[in-house]
Amino acid sequence: ERFKKDYKLFLGDIKKTVLAKLKVLSENPYHPSLRTKKIKGKEDIFETSINMSIRITWNYHEGKIFLRAIGEHDKTIKNP
Repeated sequence: ERFKKDYKLFLGDIKKTVLAKLKVLSENPYHPSLRTKKIKGKEDIFETSINMSIRITWNYHEGKIFLRAIGEHDKTIKNP
């Protein structure tokens, strides 16, 4: 829910980039272009880079990727 709400705030070019990164994420969550890493202090929550300032947070749930949030790096990582 939060991811969908946050995603709607972005404009066209960023949305295209997000969709491309989500495709890569669905195929290989640890692809080097995503710079995926576990968020320190948060159990089983990961961050993935969209660009240098925007991050997606996600976790696994029943073997699937659950998108949690998207937004500016510091704000998104602080409240994943």
